[in-house]
Amino acid sequence: MKYYILFIVFFFCSSCVTTKVFNDLEVRYYEMKTQSNALKNSKDSIQKSWVKLNEKWNETKLYLKRSRDSINIGLNEIKILQDEYFLLKENSDQKIKENIEKNNSLIKEIAIKETELQSRLDRVNELEKMINEQKTSLNQLKESLSDALLNFEGKGLTVKQRNGKVYISMENKLLFKSGKWEIEMEGKKALTQLSRVLEKNPDISILIEGHTDNVPFTSIGDVESNWDLSTKRATAVVKILLKNNQILPQNLTAAGRSEYLPIAPNSSKEGRASNRRIEVILSPSLEKITKLLEINN
Repeated sequence: MKYYILFIVFFFCSSCVTTKVFNDLEVRYYEMKTQSNALKNSKDSIQKSWVKLNEKWNETKLYLKRSRDSINIGLNEIKILQDEYFLLKENSDQKIKENIEKNNSLIKEIAIKETELQSRLDRVNELEKMINEQKTSLNQLKESLSDALLNFEGKGLTVKQRNGKVYISMENKLLFKSGKWEIEMEGKKALTQLSRVLEKNPDISILIEGHTDNVPFTSIGDVESNWDLSTKRATAVVKILLKNNQILPQNLTAAGRSEYLPIAPNSSKEGRASNRRIEVILSPSLEKITKLLEINN
């Protein structure tokens, strides 16, 4: 710029120029100077902008670095979580498989138990049916005996039903003379009537029990005590019943109870008379029920 000014001065001094040209040159000079200042200001502005941009660039680079590091950390964490997830899923699948197997096993066991329970329920229903049938049969048997032995009631004979059995009690005055075991005619008639009912019930067990009072027995012949007397009287009843060939011998049992199962006090004459008796105890056969119970066990 300085050389340019010197050139103008030299030109002005060495040449004859008009004032107009000089003024134009001066205007041009100021324009150039203004442009120069503007360029200088623009350079300063650009310099400042460059500095700011450089700072921003550095900040951005730092931010990007941090972001990249953070992303890498996040990716590592994601990989760890994925590994844990797949491990957990694998374990879960195994657990689910094991649980399914256990559940299937339990379902099979439950099915077996249900089958067993249904089978037991069927047997219980069958058992209940058999017991009800036996109760009905006993009721009918008791009624039949009461009707058949009606003529002997009031003569020391009673028919009762209790504890699932039928009890026929006959006092000795109907059957025997004192100290004897031969059965009297009236007693034979009663036992004959009894046998006609029993022959229609072949599944009934028949227990004949002989009972005495507590008066000591005076030894006569083969009989030494109340034990012997009660047993011989029970056996005598069995012999009369077996004269009916429709009665099965295997259903009969004779037992002597002596004085040890009294039904009345032995302190009175009437009580002792009640204790001197034959009891015929009729029980339904338990063979079928027993077999059914054994199956249940």
